[in-house]
This record gives sequence, C-alpha cells and structure tokens, in this order.
Amino acid sequence: MTQARTQAPQAPRPWHQLSVHETLAIQVTSAAGLSQDQIRRRQETHGLNALPPPARRSAWLRFLGHFNDVLIYILLAAAVVTSLMGHWLDTTVILAVAVINAIIGYVQESRAERSLDGIRNMMSNRARVVRDGQKEDIDARDLVPGDIVILRPGDKIPADVRLFDAHNLHVEESMLTGESTVVEKHDAPLPGDAALGDRLNIGFSGTHVSAGNARGIVIATGSDTEIGHINRMMTDVHALQTPLLRQMALLGKRIFHVVLVMVAVLFVVGRYLLGMPLPDLLLSLISIAVASVPEGLPAIISIILSLGVQRMARNRAIIRKLPTVETLGAMTVICSDKTGTLTMNEMTAKNVLLAQGVYHVAGDNYQPIGEITRASDGLPVDWRHEDALTRFVRAAAICNDSQLHEDADGQWRIVGGPTEGAMMVLAAKAGQGLDGVAKHGKVPFDSGYKYMARRCDDHGHNLIYVTGAPDVLFRLCAHEQGEHGPQPLRLDYWERGLAAFAQQGLRTLAAAYKPGAAGATALSHADFQDGLILLGVAGIMDPPRPEAIAAIALCNQAGIRVKMITGDHPETALAIGAMLGMTHVREAVTGAQLEQMNDEELAARVRDHDIFARTSPEHKLRLVRALQGMGEVVGMTGDGVNDAPALKQADVGVAMGIKGTEVTKEAADMVLADDNFASIAYAVREGRRVYDNLKKTILFILPTNLAQGLLVIAALLAGAQAPLTPLQILWMNMATSITLSFGLAFEPAEPGMMHRPPRDPAKSILDAFAIWRIAFVGLLFMASAFVIEKSLIAAGRDADFIRTVILQTLVTAQWTYLFNCRLQDRFPLTPSMFRNKALWLVTILLGLLQCALIYLPGMNRVFGTVPLPPEYWTLTLVAAGVLFCIVEGEKWVLRRWRARRTQKMPINVKVPAARR
Repeated sequence: MTQARTQAPQAPRPWHQLSVHETLAIQVTSAAGLSQDQIRRRQETHGLNALPPPARRSAWLRFLGHFNDVLIYILLAAAVVTSLMGHWLDTTVILAVAVINAIIGYVQESRAERSLDGIRNMMSNRARVVRDGQKEDIDARDLVPGDIVILRPGDKIPADVRLFDAHNLHVEESMLTGESTVVEKHDAPLPGDAALGDRLNIGFSGTHVSAGNARGIVIATGSDTEIGHINRMMTDVHALQTPLLRQMALLGKRIFHVVLVMVAVLFVVGRYLLGMPLPDLLLSLISIAVASVPEGLPAIISIILSLGVQRMARNRAIIRKLPTVETLGAMTVICSDKTGTLTMNEMTAKNVLLAQGVYHVAGDNYQPIGEITRASDGLPVDWRHEDALTRFVRAAAICNDSQLHEDADGQWRIVGGPTEGAMMVLAAKAGQGLDGVAKHGKVPFDSGYKYMARRCDDHGHNLIYVTGAPDVLFRLCAHEQGEHGPQPLRLDYWERGLAAFAQQGLRTLAAAYKPGAAGATALSHADFQDGLILLGVAGIMDPPRPEAIAAIALCNQAGIRVKMITGDHPETALAIGAMLGMTHVREAVTGAQLEQMNDEELAARVRDHDIFARTSPEHKLRLVRALQGMGEVVGMTGDGVNDAPALKQADVGVAMGIKGTEVTKEAADMVLADDNFASIAYAVREGRRVYDNLKKTILFILPTNLAQGLLVIAALLAGAQAPLTPLQILWMNMATSITLSFGLAFEPAEPGMMHRPPRDPAKSILDAFAIWRIAFVGLLFMASAFVIEKSLIAAGRDADFIRTVILQTLVTAQWTYLFNCRLQDRFPLTPSMFRNKALWLVTILLGLLQCALIYLPGMNRVFGTVPLPPEYWTLTLVAAGVLFCIVEGEKWVLRRWRARRTQKMPINVKVPAARR
C-alpha cells in the first residue's frame, strides 16, 4: 500500500460546526460504515493512518560534521604540514586533539531528540469499527476518512473523529490541551470558531476515553490529525543555537581569520624578507597556529557545564543538553504552563457558600488536613451547630464516585474525577465519612443535564442527594437550607456569590437534597424535578504552589518576566496569576484573539500582557517566536504533546518529569523531576554562576595563547629558533590549562547575582574589558618569558634547557593568574579561596604534572624537555609573583576608574525594550 497521502475531504465549515448528518454526507458514509470497495479506494488515496518517519543523517555523517569547525581546520592544516615534514609525533598528537573534540560533540548529539518517534508511538494500535454493517477489530493504521469508529472506556482514540451517539462520554485530553480536567463530550454541532479545548463534539487521535461510550466518523487520519499537525510543527522547528554556542562560534571565526592573516604575512616576511629556511619557517608557523587555537577550551567548557548539570540534578532539574546550563543564566522571559507547574494540580475546595454565609477551607492539596472557618469572623466551625454545612458536605461525599487514599509513600491521591475528588477531600477535612449510609439508586452524571443524583438511607432517613452545575440546580430548587430549616430560594443572593467565586477563578459545584419515600430504592429524573432544597455551592480551584509564588518574586527581582500560557479559561488564569504575584494581570489574551492578530499586533500584546488563555499548540509556538523576535531569551515549560513544538522552539524548553509525556521530555532541554516552578528559579541562578565561571575561564586561558603566539612571532622576526615547540604548546593548552581551569569551575556564586538583570545575549563574551585584560596579561606573560629567554641565551644555555625554563615560567604564571581570575574586580586572596578545595587540588596536580614533564626521561624525549635545578623553580615563582601583583594593581586602577565613571553617569538611563 502506498504511503503517499492526499488531503482528507474538506468540509465547507469547520467539522465541529457541522451536524452529524452533514458530516456523514461529506464523508460519503453512513452509520453502517464503508463498503470494502470504498475502503480500498480511500486507502490508496489517503495512505496509512500513521505519521511519516523523520529524515536523519547517518552516524558517520553526524560524526564527520563535528570536524566542520574553523578552529579544527587550523589543527587539521597543522597536522597535514607536520606529516609532510615527517614530524609524525606532532601529527599524531594534533590529530588526537581534533578527534577527541569530535567524539565529545558526537556523544552529546547522540543523546538526541527522539520526540518524533515518541509522537508516532502515541497513535493507537487497534480500532473497533463498523464496516458493511458489521463490527470489526482492525489495525488502526488501516483506518480511512469516513470509517465509523466505536469508542469505549479505556480506548485510545485512533483518529480524529466527529462524535455521534455519545452517552456520558468523558475524554482525557491533557496531551493536547495541557489541562488535567476530564472533558465531557457530546454530539451536537457547535457555533463559532471554538478553540481546540472547546471542540466538545470532536475526538482527537491519541486521547483517552475515561468514561462513557460513543461512535465517531473519522474526519482525519495520519498527518491530517491534530497530533499529525503537531508532528509537522516539530519537524519544521529547528532548535536555535544557544547564546554561548553563538559566541564561541564567533570567537572561533575571529581567531581563524586572525591566524590566517598572521600566518600569511609571517610566511611572506620570513621567507622573502628574512630568507629563513622553509622547514624552520613552517615549524614556526605551525607553532603560531597551534598556539593561537585554544584546543582545551571545548573540553573545559564541557567540564564546567557538566558540573553545573550535576548541581542542578541535585536540585531536581535534569539537564538534557549541556549548553542549556549557560542559556538559563541569560533567560529574560519564562513562559509557563499553569496546571501542575505554577499550581498544585490537585483540585481543592477553597470556599463553601451557604444560605447563612461563606466558609473558608484551608489546605492546598489532597491531604485531608485543613481547618474550616467562617468567613465572617475567621473562627473554626462548631459542627454541633452547623446542620446546613454538615448536610452539604455529606451530600458531596455521598453523591460521588471518586475515592481518596494514601499511597505507601505517604502521598494522598484521588481515584476518579478531580472535581468529585475535591469534594471527597472536603468531606474528609470535615470528618464526614460514609458510615451509616446505604446507597441505592443512582442517576449518573451526563453533560446533557449536568447533574448527578443518588438515593440513600442516611442514618435511617431516605434522602435524595443531587450535585451538579449551580445554574441547573437553581432551576430545580424552590427552597434553600437556612440555619433553622428550609426557606424560600434567594436567587439574587446565590448569583452574587457565584460572581464573587468567578472573580477568584473558582469553579463551582452545587448540592441539594430532598426527603424521599421510606423504603424506596430506585431513582429516576422524575423523582427530583421538584421539591429539591438547595444546600450550597462549593468554590473549587487548583491552588498556586507556595514555592512558585516565592520563585516568581525571585524572577521579578532578577529581571526575568514570567508569562502564563495555558489552555484554561481566562478568568481562572487571571485569578491564579494575581495570586502568584505576576505583573500585567488586568486582562488575559485568548487564543481566539491571537488568531486575529498580525505579527506587529502580537508583538505589542506579548510585551504588555502576561496571561494567555485557551491557547492551542500553534498559539504557544507563535508566542515563543514573537518573544524571540523581540530579542528575548525564552524559556518555555510544558507537559503535554501540545507543548512540544514550543518547547523545541524555545531557547530553553522545560518539561515536567512527573506528569510530562515522553514526547515532551525528549523535545525539552531540561526536565523538572518535581514539576516545580521553583526549580527553574534555582536553575537560573546556577546558570548565571556557570556563565560567570565560563567567562573567568576564557579570560584565564586566552592570555596564555596570546603570550605563546607573541613569543614565537618575536623569535621568527628576530630570525631566532622558536622558543616553544608545537608539542610543548599543546601540553600547555591541553594539560595545564584544563587542570587549572577545573579550579575556576567550582567557584561559588558571587553576591547579588540574582539582583542584577539578565545579561544581553547579543553582547560578546569578549567585551572591551575582556579584550583589554587578555592583551594586558598576554603581553606581561610574553615580556617575562622574553626577558628570561634572553638572559639564558646570554648565559650560554642550550635550546632545550631554555624552552623548558620558558615553559615552566608560563605554567607558573598561569597558576598565579588563576587566583587573579577568581574575582574579576576585587582582591582574590580572601578566606573564601580556602573553601574552594578544587583550587588546591589542581595546584597539587599541576605540580605533579610539571615534575613528570621535567624529570621523567620518557617525557623528556617526547616533549624535548630537560631536568631543571631547584633555583629555576624559584626564579619562575618570583616572576609569576611579580605578574600577580601587576595584575592586581591593574584591577585596582580599573575599579577606581569605574567607580568615578558610575558617579558621573546620568540617573535616568533608558532600558532597552527587550529588557523592560
């Protein structure tokens, strides 16, 4: 069967607006299903009900791709030249460095995204259909538009279907909408442009039937389904380079261009002006090229990022891609889902409205602990005098099919619907169990009439309890339960209470009762169409996480704006946003409004609003792109398949580890093991610490590269022998630099880190200060080595001895400069340096490595070194100590200059739009 697809039949209006009869006519089918001839022709036309596999490069191409780097080009060119000259040891070491870098990159890439595989696996495997009037169980891949599908509890819907013959159908759609509440479905046509979560007569492929049954007309298969649309969006989204990778790529290009120009000029000068022999000239040029490439930098960056990953993992934030650690520190906006991330994802009764007033219920989760108090005076209720409240709580517990239980790990959980579960928790808090209750007849909940009823014997009294939508029960009640018995219903009182609950973002559930006939057990709708007495209305919500409130305050303090993008209703989202302390919560922008906006209007709304409700996957993706277009570094959280495209597009995609789908986790850069927004705030702090340490590391490594290059250039122009061989330069760049940089990786966060605004990701890591520091220190290193070299030449020392002393001088200067780099603008020799044990471990390791290089015969033969008398260790230490003092003097001068400059700056400084 061909896999080629054509577009499914198009309706004149959206499918949810059509009646069942119109849908059957467009699909040219009937309730008896398709004929075998129709099925065969449609399978040839539309192909399989499956998602196409993604195109992927072979493993060899992915590995070779990691040699496509300008700095690697320099090393490969140096390897070619050394091999032509017969310097095979140099060639082997240079190639080994290039291969090691490629292996590191390949291993990181191989952890990659299997998100498209995950989405394909979410398609249903089997489907029960009606074909030629007969029921069949078939492979879901063989479904075609027009098929009649039978849906039962527990089924995964195998394709997008227009529902009909729906009976109490409840579908769990969180994978598409992000909302945990079960959706009640029906088969009536819907007017207008309903959002994805409001298409109540459509069943979507991959979602689950939790209750009830229905039949459905297949309207889309494979790539034409909603989940197929998300799959296409995932394919079209290309992950952006992180700010660090962009800056390192720019740094590599700059170094490449400088080396290229410098080698070309020096070749002309050395060969045609100075008349140097070609082998000596090429060896010097190779030394310059190798000295200019910070070969150890990729490994050092990986080490620092890996350490950050480990620290974050201990705090419940699992990093999937190393560069994400640094990107977190540059985030300017966090777009967060609401349910379960900013909220508890545990529906909880917060208020109860009775005829005599409002009661508050404490507690923010399923744990049945929480005091119930009167809103009027804040005093705990006295259950001996709360007949109306007792009746309400008992009604909510008896007219209920959910269960509350405690797991072995001490976690309280609900089995059943979230709203009914909230009522069971309320009953447990009130101490109202089901002792003395014998349940009899039942009218199950149905979206057609929006209530549930139960007849029972409650301590010897035959009663009918009804719970459901308040507006429905108001129509069925003529009386309300007052403090001293039933009294006439005050409809305006209850409507005012409902309006107050709506402003607080509370969902509502009403309860009523009616005395029944003694001995009766059966129950029908007619038994309670009159005579019901309204007990009260519960206000239910998924409460904000307390730690999320503190985390959002911390983000605001750090200049990071938090935006809520949810599939929930606007009123609920606004209320939760206000409780969380978010800014710009006067108005929510809905998905329907986003549909009508062009890119300019969307940018304005994104800048001025922080709450976005009733959103679809396309809306989330578009919002992330709009923010990125404004220069923001965007983090995006999510848990459902609907979030995956936006997570992949964002600079930092954050998936939920507990309730997140595998697709979402594979698309994300970071996974929260505790689904807690507060973990993101910690990760931002760690990201800023990592970036600071990365910058310190770059400022530590590059001056040595500069000094090495300048030394070789000076020797070449002077017509002298190169002061360092390529292998000695590689030793400094790979062995000692990595060793020492490890100490900087453990530097703690500097004070006030979360009180400063996010750094500008467009700003180069090598700003004017960094360039000055690299040039200043590089010249100092070169000058000290040059002076020592000239004195040793004057003393008649041989070339290997001179090179060994110069190598030891530069390594010792690196060690003391390591302490300079601990704090960029303050004196570094403070008691805190003794708390960083890594500084002293790398000092010991460096000493051992240098002793091996200088005193082991095998190392002498490979690297061209000779043993040094003890007095030369003292000489290099003194020279390094002088350099340390000079750098600290430069820091003191710069610190005073900056202080004076700050005092002269105008107070009213405008903040760029992207940072406001």
